[in-house]
Amino acid sequence: MKATGIVRRIDDLGRVVIPKEIRRTMRIRDGDPLEIYTEKDGEVIFKKYSPMGELSDFAGQMVETLSKATSLPAAITDRDSVIAVCGVQKRELLGRPVSPELEAIMEGRQVYHRGQGEKGVEPADGVDKYAVTVAAPILTEGDVMGCVLFFGEGDATVGEVEYKLAQTVAGFLGKQMEN
Repeated sequence: MKATGIVRRIDDLGRVVIPKEIRRTMRIRDGDPLEIYTEKDGEVIFKKYSPMGELSDFAGQMVETLSKATSLPAAITDRDSVIAVCGVQKRELLGRPVSPELEAIMEGRQVYHRGQGEKGVEPADGVDKYAVTVAAPILTEGDVMGCVLFFGEGDATVGEVEYKLAQTVAGFLGKQMEN
């Protein structure tokens, strides 16, 4: 654990303000759920809660199936990072933060389909070896939970089948999270 040197007081309602610099660095947005942990020595720890993280084993099986069915690399992300990947070496993407461009696609709540000759969108921050070809946001009760994506090297594109497949899997995962 790293000390920030920032001290905050708890108000009369038990609230504490997390400084804007920390929220920005940790990608904590208004309305994001935080899980609270306590230690025996009096430490209170806030961790970003990812409902998609609970589905990581299932997401791993899903991307493996998608990748085998299409012969393309596939991944599933939560709002902040890649939680499952298949078709490439996992250490290249697994656990990496999503790129700002992919984050914007998710916030747009529309399925992204890369056109011929379009500049590629990085799937993860600082990973320019791959470009997203299809990204389907996972929506649960109107909230963005992550996305299902296919990606490839260079200027690869995919067809309508992969587009519909990503859209279907994103819809399915969204429904799973509602239950």
